Amino acid sequence: MQTRIHDTLSAVAAAKPNALAIIDHADGKFTWSELATATAEAKQVLQGQGVKPGDRVVMVFENCLSVCAFIFATSQLDAISVPLNARLTHAELDRLITHSDPSVVIFCNEASDTAVIHGKAFSAKPAIGRYGTVGLFQRKGSQPEPSFEDGAEQVALLLYTSGTTGVPKAAMLTHDNLLCAASASAKVRGMQDDDMTFMALPLSHIFGFVTFLAICKAQGAMRLEARFSVERLYSALQSDVTLLPAVPQMHAHLFHYAKAQDKPRYDAGLLRFVSSGGAPLDPVWKREAEAFYGLPLQNGYGLTEGAAGVCATSSPLGDPDVSVGYPMERSLFRLDFDAEGATPAEGIGEILVGGPQIMKGYFRDPEQTAKVLTEDGYFRTGDLGRFDADKRLHIAGRSKELIIRSGFNVYPVEVEAALTDHPEVIMAGVVGRPAAGNEEVLAFVKVPAKCSLTEAELSAFVKDKLAPYKRPTRIIIAKDLPAAPTGKILKAKLISTFADELMAETTG
Repeated sequence: MQTRIHDTLSAVAAAKPNALAIIDHADGKFTWSELATATAEAKQVLQGQGVKPGDRVVMVFENCLSVCAFIFATSQLDAISVPLNARLTHAELDRLITHSDPSVVIFCNEASDTAVIHGKAFSAKPAIGRYGTVGLFQRKGSQPEPSFEDGAEQVALLLYTSGTTGVPKAAMLTHDNLLCAASASAKVRGMQDDDMTFMALPLSHIFGFVTFLAICKAQGAMRLEARFSVERLYSALQSDVTLLPAVPQMHAHLFHYAKAQDKPRYDAGLLRFVSSGGAPLDPVWKREAEAFYGLPLQNGYGLTEGAAGVCATSSPLGDPDVSVGYPMERSLFRLDFDAEGATPAEGIGEILVGGPQIMKGYFRDPEQTAKVLTEDGYFRTGDLGRFDADKRLHIAGRSKELIIRSGFNVYPVEVEAALTDHPEVIMAGVVGRPAAGNEEVLAFVKVPAKCSLTEAELSAFVKDKLAPYKRPTRIIIAKDLPAAPTGKILKAKLISTFADELMAETTG
């Protein structure tokens, strides 16, 4: 019986030691036994750094063998993984390291120059092993969390769900949460031990992390990409890839690239499952995707606090359904028709999700935990939805102001705080707007009457404060913004008020 996430590695390394596990960004190939050996060496490194049960281990990386080894090694010590994308700015990274209070920070250098740069800023000490090359930064005074024998109680992962300004929130996901999620993910995709999955999803995101565990659980193999490359995806689809989980923007890049190669349709015949997640699915775009792949495009609904997917479709090719499907294995749903934004007459209420995949709570934040977890363990998503006659879930909208850009969560308050740090900015409002199957981040700022601040100057100002996917597509600078009598910005009126400015080219 598997009670820890590293048990998935132990099982496959014992059953298929010489089978291919990973093809990395540099086309390096690693078997399951080699990953197990790298994990054993990573465990020795962590022990040498004094890591104990309940300690947090921060990993700064882009997808590579190193992070896989250190995730499993951390699990073996009953410590807690805190994966962070190396593309975060130094200010963002420093804030999350302070909040998570780790005993050690690992900078995985093999696939990321930015991880190397971050490591130098922390004076990280180099370490080399079968896991690759990493930098080590040991922190003093870290306080361990309680540890438990029960996998449903023992936290395996802290994953940040909000931004780096304001108060960060880290979902505490237990081993049981993650193992249940991996099982559900493998089942809905019909994963087999001869599958090759294209994995450009970052392991610092719950979609990628659980997909990684599902591959391990199914004992298949993966192409683990450090960053998404449409050229590499196109090549891999002609070579060996059978499963393609991706965010909509990855699919869209592929379509355009293939057409440029005079290949308007995928015809290699290897791919058997393709899915889209991490962002809303447009009906027109779904038809285009299915025409390209010749396969049904499956949709789904997930959240960090629910350990990724909690709902998914299993539609036949050409099905016009754009719901997010049915509850995944052991997930439970109900709607709160008394919640803000609910319209009971239309069957729309706030979506509450229950089951063994729901997080234990937010790290060291009982107040926020109490706001989102009901007494019977359901999570209040803040999303509005309805069930159709076939009991499929449809997402009606988001009561939260979350923007989903390229599969990543962008919280307006983060961007607004970065903008208002500028001394000439009085206030800022940030909203999302659909854009070619994605969402763009639009910012509107109020400045003094005689201010000469330009969009280009303000964009440069926030560049080091925000990760690339959080940076506004446009910043509209105005002497006034639509506001209520209280002074609160009326965000619903921003786009219509500045429609002409948004149509104009960026200047500066």
